[in-house]
Amino acid sequence: MNTRNFLIIVIYILGSVASYAQPNLLNAKIPEEIGLKSAAQLISDNDKPLEYGYVDDRDVLMGKTVWEIIDLSERINFPLYFPVDTANIGSDRRSLYDVLTKAIRNGEITEVYSDSYFNTKKTFKDIQMSLSKITATELGKEQFNNGNPAAKNLENLDNLIKDDNKVEIDKLIKEGYVDKQDLTAQDVTQYKIKGYWYFDKRQSELKYRLLGICPVTPDVYTMNSDEKDYIELFWVFFPSSRDVLHEAKAFNDKNSAMPVSFDQILNSRHFNAVIYQEENVYGDRTIVSYMKDNAQNQLLESERVKEKIRNFEEDMWNY
Repeated sequence: MNTRNFLIIVIYILGSVASYAQPNLLNAKIPEEIGLKSAAQLISDNDKPLEYGYVDDRDVLMGKTVWEIIDLSERINFPLYFPVDTANIGSDRRSLYDVLTKAIRNGEITEVYSDSYFNTKKTFKDIQMSLSKITATELGKEQFNNGNPAAKNLENLDNLIKDDNKVEIDKLIKEGYVDKQDLTAQDVTQYKIKGYWYFDKRQSELKYRLLGICPVTPDVYTMNSDEKDYIELFWVFFPSSRDVLHEAKAFNDKNSAMPVSFDQILNSRHFNAVIYQEENVYGDRTIVSYMKDNAQNQLLESERVKEKIRNFEEDMWNY
């Protein structure tokens, strides 16, 4: 990231410190008053994410689409992962996974797709069966086979899950006829992102634009096994989700009075990622498809792709 963009982000963050700090913390007389905002604070908090500038197609001298993996086990990526347990902390702190799934459930994020090319749209009902594992217990199977009317819905269990029929599912859980296990933020191991590197000839600099983000989780039906199958849960078209991610704040380990929004973290690339795919003549094949069984060579190939993009900018200033 160049110095100019970095300074813009820093000034934008510092100018919004008052809205990020936990409101009324030092003035509260009882715990219930913590988090309450005055009318003036609500007005000042009515901000929007920093808008992208318009880029004419004729100004793009070079462009390259790449796909990357963000490994959540790396310390620099922890703000995207934690907190995984929100029972004992403030309600305004959530992991990126919780923010995305809640916004999709509430209809705040609608541009959700099944792949990184954004061809097939998905609704929350479409991904519902991937978020929860609901299986009949031995007791439930026994009662169903014995013709117990209370267990007759086990025959339509898949439809109850697909329709998100919480009333009937909760009845079966209460009777002990089914077990339910949900994917949580703790189960997210990686994020896949799709972005576009381009050289803006008008401003003479290399820039990056994030296009999509996807949580990678175990398949709910293999999450308790020794060999888990990992799946792309859904792809979110990033520009359509910026308002939601701007409102959601990540924890700032250096200064808890100034948390940073997920939109700022992702746009400023304040994370570590490894390229696993680039657009190419071979149908955008992945690195692992032609660098098999050699993790070191895969990392070297990822760096080669990265350097190829960087070298274009450097070559612009060679005479």
